[in-house]
Amino acid sequence: MLAQIRSAALQGIDALPVEVEVDSGPGPQQIVLVGLPDAAVRESRDRVGTAILHSGFRFPPGRTTINLAPADIRKEGPSFDLPIAVGILAASRQLVPSDLSAFAMAGELALTGAVRPVKGALALALRARAEGRRGLLLPADNAPEAAVVDGLEVIPVRSLHEAARFLAGEAPIAPLRVDTAALFAARDDDAMDMAEVRGQESVKRALEVAAAGGHNLLLIGPPGTGKSMLARRLATILPPLTRAEALEATQIHSVVGQLAPGQALVTRRPFRSPHHTASDAGLLGGNTHPTPGEISLAHQGVLFLDELPEFKRTVLETLRQPLEEGRVTISRAAGTVTFPAQFQLVAAMNPSPDGKMPAESRSSPREIRSYLGRISGPLLDRIDLHVEVPAVRFTDLERALPGESSGQIRQRVEQARAVQRGRIPGRPTACNARLGPRELQQFVRLEARTLQFLKHALADLNLSARAYHRVLKVARTIADLAGSGDVGLEHVSEAIRYRSLDRQIWS
Repeated sequence: MLAQIRSAALQGIDALPVEVEVDSGPGPQQIVLVGLPDAAVRESRDRVGTAILHSGFRFPPGRTTINLAPADIRKEGPSFDLPIAVGILAASRQLVPSDLSAFAMAGELALTGAVRPVKGALALALRARAEGRRGLLLPADNAPEAAVVDGLEVIPVRSLHEAARFLAGEAPIAPLRVDTAALFAARDDDAMDMAEVRGQESVKRALEVAAAGGHNLLLIGPPGTGKSMLARRLATILPPLTRAEALEATQIHSVVGQLAPGQALVTRRPFRSPHHTASDAGLLGGNTHPTPGEISLAHQGVLFLDELPEFKRTVLETLRQPLEEGRVTISRAAGTVTFPAQFQLVAAMNPSPDGKMPAESRSSPREIRSYLGRISGPLLDRIDLHVEVPAVRFTDLERALPGESSGQIRQRVEQARAVQRGRIPGRPTACNARLGPRELQQFVRLEARTLQFLKHALADLNLSARAYHRVLKVARTIADLAGSGDVGLEHVSEAIRYRSLDRQIWS
């Protein structure tokens, strides 16, 4: 008898439909598995056979043929264990379901028959809904993340025996429901707060501008001035994730297997801080069969690169395309995959090899040039704000009264973001950092004296055309924070100050 089970295979962060066909026929006992399976899928023959026996069923005699269609899509991982096992039971008439086509399923089987969690449950749920399936059978640990998909019954199963009884109509299982609004409301308070940072008011202002407009930021200063402390608190003043943004971030973390068991959604903006020894594959994603890297895991959040010049220059140069386009495309022999990578870059570095400003450094000018030269001009042009982080004064350290909290700053950031969303109604996540040239020309119009001032400043600083556009974007954000519809001289002046430090040091 032939049984057909619906499942899916992950490709990038998406799931492609797969039909598991199982035929049980006469002949010597043999299991044939075809359909471009990888090693983990081929090993399922042994896992599934033992799981069937320990679940109280018998393995059918004769020849069992298993086809994973379509045959031109590579099948990876152990998620096909459950559909293969159900297919064998149905093909050998040990399971007589009412309608197998109504449900898709995925799950790894233990030798005992227990169902173990798999990667990419959210992508599998989205695929099942797109195909019009009534429901999806998943391991109980994966069910919460799939249950955030509306219009789909997510059935949590803990064993093959439980799944078989449900499909046979002998033991109903209530679909899992998840209250996404409650998940967002139940977020823990931030463990870090901007009020903990003493002094550094000018840097806090730059962080507020960066958060309000979605701008990239470079912090330059000697060791011990609080660069890392400040960078880690940028996420605390960013607007909360919307439901759409949370789904995107969750899908990426799910595919990589970085969701905790039972976690339904990523409800906080990601903050990723890879070590400077990271490879280009670790940062962008890759391997033989491409998987998301750190920049995609930072999607809708912050990517923090500490000790920026210590990263390999070839690794840093790979950031240029994602910073411009908000996505990264990886081509391998197995195929081409595009991952979302819309993140805010925050980088920190010392101004010289020994950590001192160039005028005070004991390093030679040649050593300083070599150190700073590890960061190319094109990459610097893509970082909107370059901010000096000076040493903290003792009077600031001993001050008893804390500064503004992250919540107070976040209120102003959210107000500025609301203005930007209203400016481009069709883009709910619009921010000034993502304005195109045409939009920039429409929303940033300068008076003659402001335009003349900007012209002289750009000539003095020798900024590129890309840097010119980024100055205008930052000025638009500063005006939004000030509640001004027009971009004035004071807004452009502050924006240019955030572009001058790198020219002073790199000159």
